[in-house]
Amino acid sequence: MLIELKYVGDWRNLCNFAVLMERMTRQRNIAVLGSTGSIGRQTLDIIGEYPNLFKAWLLVARSSADLLIAQARQMRPHMVIIADEQYYGYVCDALEGTGIEVATGSAAIAQAVTMSEIDTVVTAMVGYSGLESTIAAIGARKRIALANKETLVVAGELIDRLMKDSKSVLYPVDSEHGAFYQCLVGERMQDVERLLLTASGGPFRTMPKEQLENVTAADALKHPNWSMGAKITIDSATMMNKGFEMIEARWLFGIMPDDIEIVVHPQSIIHSMVAFKDGSVKAQLGLPDMHLPIRYALGLPDGRLASDCRKMTIEDMAMLTLERPDFDKFPLLGTAYAAARKGGTAPCVMNAANEIAVAAFLQDKIKFTDIYKIIEKTMEQASHIEHPTYEDYVATNTEAREIAARLAKQRSI
Repeated sequence: MLIELKYVGDWRNLCNFAVLMERMTRQRNIAVLGSTGSIGRQTLDIIGEYPNLFKAWLLVARSSADLLIAQARQMRPHMVIIADEQYYGYVCDALEGTGIEVATGSAAIAQAVTMSEIDTVVTAMVGYSGLESTIAAIGARKRIALANKETLVVAGELIDRLMKDSKSVLYPVDSEHGAFYQCLVGERMQDVERLLLTASGGPFRTMPKEQLENVTAADALKHPNWSMGAKITIDSATMMNKGFEMIEARWLFGIMPDDIEIVVHPQSIIHSMVAFKDGSVKAQLGLPDMHLPIRYALGLPDGRLASDCRKMTIEDMAMLTLERPDFDKFPLLGTAYAAARKGGTAPCVMNAANEIAVAAFLQDKIKFTDIYKIIEKTMEQASHIEHPTYEDYVATNTEAREIAARLAKQRSI
């Protein structure tokens, strides 16, 4: 099991902000990887909410230079990194005289997260790009608040091995995995029967299957409950995101794929549930707001951070429904389970193909249902390695992307 499920102190103190303040003798320095994305921006909200507890030490963005500059001027970190090297000079010029260090490139990110001053690394980069820096943070024994689910989708077996040999601690940021974590605190894993992973069902939950072929990117980006980045919103529309979360849960909690059940919950109030062998079920509830799981992850292991955010009411909980997902209408759910069972590089291939296919759909180059076809055909054609090394994952990712890109260019998939 990767995550640390440890009871800390007297339960009466877990919600006591004053006690939490006493436990933290200094600010925690936070590295926010993907600071300009949806999770990254909300993480900075939390850091700003508790200036005595947290300091944004390092901000990392891929190519959103203007927003990174604005964040740096507001948060005053020690360093910023712009991954896309073409914007390096622009960011340097904009931050000249501020005393903020500027670097560029993926190697700089992996090196920076190992800095001794950094306490916690929030991995909010989208897709495969988060893998290298997460591995570096594990090697440096950092506390990791994991929001980049693709790290465990792509290389869960490798991360599992590395965590067993490291003193690094990993806390989940995804609302569903944060819910599992909260339900499991104080429980024995041998008493768990299955995990119940909730899904909103996305914007096309009630749409007939026959109509999905003609939906547009604008249609798919209209998520009913959550405000997220474009890529993850499309993944929600295909339900690929829920397949990714199933694989993430498989590695985080040491649960086999077939013991993780996906449940559609349109209201997004129940963030996930744990079923135990005695027949009982624990659920964690909250409003559909990512500030909540981010706040919880940053507060660990000391306790919950008091907040004046809107609290849930009886009315919010009055009409909660659950239903089974439609594997026929959303075939990528089955694809994800198949990849998880196969293991090795299969999930890496699936993730790479999905990133290429989603990008092509967002650019109106393929149809919505072509996303399924590209992923399936890429998985058929790509090489498979049963027990991959890091280098194998890198090579597999490259190969799968090339195959998927070629398929995306074809008029008939």
